Amino acid sequence: MSFMEAPPSPLHVLRTHKDPVNTLFCSRDNERIYSGDAKGRVVISSTRSLRPIADWLAHTDAILGVEELGEHQIITHGRDNKIHVWERPEESVAIRQVGAATLTESSAPTLCYSMDVNALNYCRFSLLLPLSNSDDTSALLAVPNLVESFLADVWTLPGRQRLHAAIGDSQHASSKFSDGRAGHKTGIIMAMRLFRSPSTSVANGALGLVCAYEDGGVILYRCIAPEGTQTIEGRGWEMVWRSKLHVESVMAMAVTKDASFALTVSADNLIGKYDLASGQSETASPGTVFRTKHPGNGAIAIRDDGRVCAVGGWDGKVRLYSTKTFKSLGTLVHHKQACQALTFTSPSDVGSCNVVDDDEEDMTPQEKVQRSRWLITAGKDARVSIWALMSFEKR
Repeated sequence: MSFMEAPPSPLHVLRTHKDPVNTLFCSRDNERIYSGDAKGRVVISSTRSLRPIADWLAHTDAILGVEELGEHQIITHGRDNKIHVWERPEESVAIRQVGAATLTESSAPTLCYSMDVNALNYCRFSLLLPLSNSDDTSALLAVPNLVESFLADVWTLPGRQRLHAAIGDSQHASSKFSDGRAGHKTGIIMAMRLFRSPSTSVANGALGLVCAYEDGGVILYRCIAPEGTQTIEGRGWEMVWRSKLHVESVMAMAVTKDASFALTVSADNLIGKYDLASGQSETASPGTVFRTKHPGNGAIAIRDDGRVCAVGGWDGKVRLYSTKTFKSLGTLVHHKQACQALTFTSPSDVGSCNVVDDDEEDMTPQEKVQRSRWLITAGKDARVSIWALMSFEKR
């Protein structure tokens, strides 16, 4: 190991699922861990008590994604072609003290509303929350198109209005390229991320969508329509660039918090890195390939500062890399089967709301700093593992 003399063990292991865990999310204040499994069950666990706050059957098929929608709601996405928005339950004193034994299906959160979506792709939604200084309170939700799985739609929440339809339609979308590199030739969308370009970038705050495809390629689209204008058939969007680094389908993609770059993994032994900020031309390649010694990867996550990434392998191992040099920072070994989901916690200075108001359970500043360095992993073995990492300050 490069950061420890002996391979580390998980700090905690949560055994709240009986089926393979497909997705993970940690709240921005690091208080709650969300996990979803192959049978449609979602569990919310407290990072203080390590006990479930809620445990319910959210969908009738596998969970593709779960995330907090603002401070009071949760959004879940299932293979049953549904997206549900729920009221977020609070952690009660009884649950903290007794734990999962008190939870029943009747304790499921209240369902606020639902949407029909196309889940053929196994591609989870991408959620973009409204800017804090904006008068528009609508969140934006990107999902695969309802009809064509190689196209993308953007919806508003809670209004559930389709703002942008069929992004990636090569017949109508603006493109810098003349050889028709778009459309169904890419195969279906495997992963997507909706973001606002950094104000320092060429796009200067414009809406962007990066999509990873079945053919191993990645395409960056940028909205050129006026803010809030409804678009159809891919109009109002331009293809900024297309890069094809993988020889197999992209299995997972992660984007930095500041939307400066994206990383992808696949069945091959490659990690692709893509520049999202500079607006590359047709002649300059936006993508860079890094070769690892380990093929077969199904999950990837990037720490908030963008300096460290974690890759989950089909062999169950989690490998840490510097995102600058892709030097190995270590390997975490615990899962007996494929690692399918992972996420980093947020820096310790992020958010102070929704903390437990109990003197006996208050965390010290040092404990909060340690919690901000957690990596949470999950896989086919139905276990959720919590790892305490070092800061990697000089990596």
